[in-house]
Amino acid sequence: MTETSSSTDWRQLREFVAVDLERSFVLSWEMVSGTLQIDVDLCLAPQHPFYEKPRPAEKVCLRAAVIEFPLCDVIEVDDAPAGSAPADIAAKAAHGAITGFRRLADGRFELEGEFGVVLIDAERPIMRLKGN
Repeated sequence: MTETSSSTDWRQLREFVAVDLERSFVLSWEMVSGTLQIDVDLCLAPQHPFYEKPRPAEKVCLRAAVIEFPLCDVIEVDDAPAGSAPADIAAKAAHGAITGFRRLADGRFELEGEFGVVLIDAERPIMRLKGN
């Protein structure tokens, strides 16, 4: 993914300060009451308040988290049939490593990874660590 002047890279979004999405992993997708919820293993940077030094066998600090997109109207995935309901798309979306995330000029969000490219039309994301 390349950043252009018409998009905003995830590193510039306040919701993702002190996290490394490119070392994070999508575990599942779900629509709940109009909110897209993406369960992730989130890589925390040392500056994050909940960062913990990785154990000797681990290379990074991973924490269970959820990224929520409130008021999600549309989800587009490469292989989903046109006009599919967001809940149906979320239920069938694959998991995998995240390779990029950005806000496009038209206000949609683009999440890219081993699961393909997912376009999300929703309000700004909310990131929550589980268990906190």
